[in-house]
Amino acid sequence: MNTLLPTDIDSLNAQFEALPPQALLKWAVEQFGNRMALACSFGAEDVALVDMLVKITPQPRIFVLDTGRLHQETYDVMERCRQRYHIEFEVYFPQTALVEQLLRTKGANSFYLSVENRKECCHIRKVEPLGRALQGLQAWITGLRRQQAVTRASIPKVEVDDAHGGILKLNPLADWSEEQVWEYIRAHNVPYNVLHDRGFPSIGCAPCTRAIQPGEDIRAGRWWWETPEQKECGLHVRSG
Repeated sequence: MNTLLPTDIDSLNAQFEALPPQALLKWAVEQFGNRMALACSFGAEDVALVDMLVKITPQPRIFVLDTGRLHQETYDVMERCRQRYHIEFEVYFPQTALVEQLLRTKGANSFYLSVENRKECCHIRKVEPLGRALQGLQAWITGLRRQQAVTRASIPKVEVDDAHGGILKLNPLADWSEEQVWEYIRAHNVPYNVLHDRGFPSIGCAPCTRAIQPGEDIRAGRWWWETPEQKECGLHVRSG
């Protein structure tokens, strides 16, 4: 649990809002060392952050939530990043007994039937493993951006994660546009998921992700059968 007061959080946000994401990452590395980790799902934002982070510290802690239903292309970019940056990813899987119980009682595709079923699947495959990944940490880093979704429009660069014991949650790319993310990837030759070239701006589990059509919102391909305000899996719960 962090000991920062709300005024401290406000001060940090004022300090880093106009600075590049590397400034917040450098501060966090100096403050927390190996008690901080990056959550990486190998989307465009996350691989950009991997590249930034390894240039600040050669062996950062980076964890991956392997839901068991990821695209093969996601595993491919994970391997390319592993070889490129010479790092080991901390991989967390869902608990086998919980997955077996879900499939036995509701089948393999229950998430299509209701928001409640989908959130149950997300909880088993993502939220519970995230809780284990964050144990012992004082801060974690995400690739969240304000432009990604209506549910993310007001995220700060620094916030207290009350859902996970009050540790700090850092969103260095909060103010970046999609164009800025891709400018960085191209400028630094960062390995990225080839699904992005096939119309997938946002990539999650294979059954819950599709390519989008021209003019659609960038999150339209995630849980496309639900309304926009419901499109969160429970990893990024905010109070207030």
